[in-house]
Amino acid sequence: MSLTDEPCHISLEVVNEKCKGLRMLRGLGVRQYTLADIRGLPGGPTRHLIKIPAEQVNEIPRDSLTRVGSSGEAWFDSDGCEVCSAILSNSSFLVSARHVADSTIVYSFVVPNFEAFRSIVSTLEACGLAPKVLEVVRFRRRGKVLTEKQERVLWLALKLGFFDYPRKINTIELSRRLGVVPSTLSELTRRGLRKLVESYFEA
Repeated sequence: MSLTDEPCHISLEVVNEKCKGLRMLRGLGVRQYTLADIRGLPGGPTRHLIKIPAEQVNEIPRDSLTRVGSSGEAWFDSDGCEVCSAILSNSSFLVSARHVADSTIVYSFVVPNFEAFRSIVSTLEACGLAPKVLEVVRFRRRGKVLTEKQERVLWLALKLGFFDYPRKINTIELSRRLGVVPSTLSELTRRGLRKLVESYFEA
């Protein structure tokens, strides 16, 4: 994602009966979960990071998972599904995906521009899915306190969970997604936050 793009934060609801990950988790007895991250791997598989209650993680056979965390987080690899593939292939980033009922999943993700969003929707419709658009939030330049680059970085950091506690994304991963080195990201966020704090207390 370029820092000159006009990103959007998207929420889609999809009845995704073709999701192999969902079928696998259902077969293991996991009924409710949150998908926190997806990553394409060399050779085609998709790596998924799920969050479920820690006691449920302990009940899942270890050979079904790639890696297990200590607080209800687990990675597993699968061939993925049309939704994850469409998001990854359009230079977009998953924020989260929430399993709400049966095969219905609400996906929240950031796209680099509106064209990428339209491409994702078209791809899903061509696959026989019927995505329901719940929300489209476009980046809008405020232009009062921050430079345009600082605004984009802080907006994306906010949407991707950089300021959450605990953080959903760290500095290295955020810098990788934005296509900048960590030192540049650190400088942009530090200077931007300083300007915001100064503006707040001088108001």
